[in-house]
Amino acid sequence: MDTTDSALIPAPGAVRRVPGADGFVIGEATVIDAGPGTEATARLLRTTLGAVTGFALPPGSGGVDGTIRLRIDPPGADHPGPESYRLDVGADAVALHGGGPAGVFWGAQTLRQLLGADAFRRAPLAPGRRWTVPAGSVEDAPRFPWRGLMLDVSRHFMPKEGVLRYLDLLAAHKLNVFHFHLTDDQGWRVQIKRFPRLTEVGSWRARTKFGHRASPLWEEKPHGGFYTQDDIREIVAYAAERHISVVPEIDIPGHSQAAIAAYPELGNSDVVDTASLTVWDSWGVSENVLAPTDHTLRFYEGVFEELLGLFPADAGPFSHFFHIGGDECAKDQWKRSPAAQARIGELGLADEDELQSWFVRHFDNWLSARGRRLIGWDEILEGGLADGAAVSSWRGYQGGVTAARAGHDVVMCPEQYVYLDYRQDAGEDEPVPIAYVRTLEDVYRFEPVPSELTEAEARHVLGTQANVWTEVMEDPARVDYQVFPRLAAFAEVAWSALVAPAERDFAGFERRMAVHYGRLEALGVACRPPGGPLPWQKRPGVLGRPIEGAPPNV
Repeated sequence: MDTTDSALIPAPGAVRRVPGADGFVIGEATVIDAGPGTEATARLLRTTLGAVTGFALPPGSGGVDGTIRLRIDPPGADHPGPESYRLDVGADAVALHGGGPAGVFWGAQTLRQLLGADAFRRAPLAPGRRWTVPAGSVEDAPRFPWRGLMLDVSRHFMPKEGVLRYLDLLAAHKLNVFHFHLTDDQGWRVQIKRFPRLTEVGSWRARTKFGHRASPLWEEKPHGGFYTQDDIREIVAYAAERHISVVPEIDIPGHSQAAIAAYPELGNSDVVDTASLTVWDSWGVSENVLAPTDHTLRFYEGVFEELLGLFPADAGPFSHFFHIGGDECAKDQWKRSPAAQARIGELGLADEDELQSWFVRHFDNWLSARGRRLIGWDEILEGGLADGAAVSSWRGYQGGVTAARAGHDVVMCPEQYVYLDYRQDAGEDEPVPIAYVRTLEDVYRFEPVPSELTEAEARHVLGTQANVWTEVMEDPARVDYQVFPRLAAFAEVAWSALVAPAERDFAGFERRMAVHYGRLEALGVACRPPGGPLPWQKRPGVLGRPIEGAPPNV
């Protein structure tokens, strides 16, 4: 067993093979012996491996066809953390030991990969197939605790079933944070019972720009959708079973036109006719932002109160985080608004940047009082940052460097490397090409920790995250095309202890990817093939916004 033979992605910490030894064969009488705390992983193995092998894999020990044994090691055992695991495979048994329940679960993902690509299907391809796990051992643990994917469901709505599917895809790649971008100018996607117009009005738009905002093309039909509160509960529970923390994002004070269209009093009605606003049907940064009034604060406190009940803080290691956006807040309306200027004077603030900081601090205090932790895009640094807030550094590395040096925790997600809406090749066939070319190799050579940080400052880097903005992704197949295969490279960056970017063995990664494409195919992922887009993946004549050259390293 080695990473070449088994093509494990992400690459594990240590692999030992046993040449010539018999592997473990899963058969009709194979049982799963689940120790305390591993029951959820046992159920998922029965659901996944049971479905594809056709075997029941019942509870038990000492099965005639061998035993898959799941255990959590006691405190003090030689494990580097709760997400670590050791997988030992012999002819009679598979022994999977984890530092905690999450470690056992991630080890089960490795076990599934070792069985081959067809282990990721949902039913047997042929009766009587021999399912063999190669003999050997794997010892593994993640580099970063936060290994995330942000999915924007506001610009183009993804129905619940698609979200559950993406949680499975995250789990298969050992990613453990799902950043759920639920609101923006183009749509409000979560039911709030005390404010029903947020979904009655704010969840749909009359038409949609097709392509970049400069495109002359429109899709002339309504687009919309939202998740009921029970949908959210289901998504959170489904994620928790897979050791994935869901971090919701409600964007304030910018990117809020959908909310203002539903409740015009939330906007700056003293400078614009907010009653005439609709949910935005184009892309970019809307100038319609929230008014800095007490009414707006009380309104969003009410929204957050309902959401905190839907996203419990104990559903995962990062489930106490709540993302408030804070990015790209256009301040022209505040500059022209007598009410906003009066609020600046009343609070003794210097300018509109400090007004935004006041907005962020208010909700940082509000969330902290309820045992939660605020995180926002790096613009929340402008005007001063609340003490307990964390930062998603997206405009490059600098926001993360500034935040870490000031003692704030950081999630590194610089657009220059991990914005998966960016085009994957310079070829003319890339569908709706956006921004810089970011190839599979570019993502593989991404380093989340800025070199200028000291060791103490670097400890504030919680981890890293890839972001998927869906303005030009009109259906799930387009999302798949942009996300994969690059998410596999990102997962290895987030999980594995890789060498310096220039020294990474990308050729070796490509060899493992040749096998991993079969897993993605079995999972039904419409990824970008290595040779370029298939005919139905292209979008000829749809205007994008390509930018030539390498992105600035800022």
